[in-house]
Amino acid sequence: MRQAVLLVLLLACQTVACQTASTMNITSTFTGEIPVRYTCDGADVNPPLTIRGVPAGTESLALIVDDPDAPLGTWTHWVVWNIPVGDIAENSVPGEQGTNSWGKNAWGGPCPPSGTHRYRFTVYALDTKLDLPPATTSDELKQAMRGHELARGTLTGHYQRTG
Repeated sequence: MRQAVLLVLLLACQTVACQTASTMNITSTFTGEIPVRYTCDGADVNPPLTIRGVPAGTESLALIVDDPDAPLGTWTHWVVWNIPVGDIAENSVPGEQGTNSWGKNAWGGPCPPSGTHRYRFTVYALDTKLDLPPATTSDELKQAMRGHELARGTLTGHYQRTG
C-alpha cells in the first residue's frame, strides 16, 4: 500500500503544477542603486533589461515590477505580457500593458514616500501568449500564467529619494 501511495504521488508531480521553473538571468545598466533617470525624480522611463537563459519553447515573456516595501503593501509599478523573446529597451512599451497600482497602463518609476525601497523586476518565460484585457493587475497576470511558466528571473534594485 505504501508503495502505491508513493507511486501515485510521483506520477502526480510529473504534471506542470509540480514542475519547478528554471532561472533566467536579468541584468540592466545599473546594479544596486536605480539611477534617477528611471524614477519619478527623473525622466521616469523604464530601464533597459537584458534577459539571458530563456528556455527553448518560450512563446512570450511577461514582466512585473513591484515594490515590496511600500507602506500599504506591495506596490506594482509595471505589468506587461506578450513581450517578444529578447531584451527590453529603455523607454519602451515591449508588450501589452496591464494596470499598475496608480491605475495606469504604463511604467511608473520608483517614487518611495520615505526611506530606501527595493524594486523587483521579475521576468517570466511563458509557453504561450496570453489574451488578457488592459485592466489586468499583477495578481490577475500571475493567475493567468499558472501552468505556463517555464522560467523566471528577478533583478532587484533600490532607490531613496533625496531632498
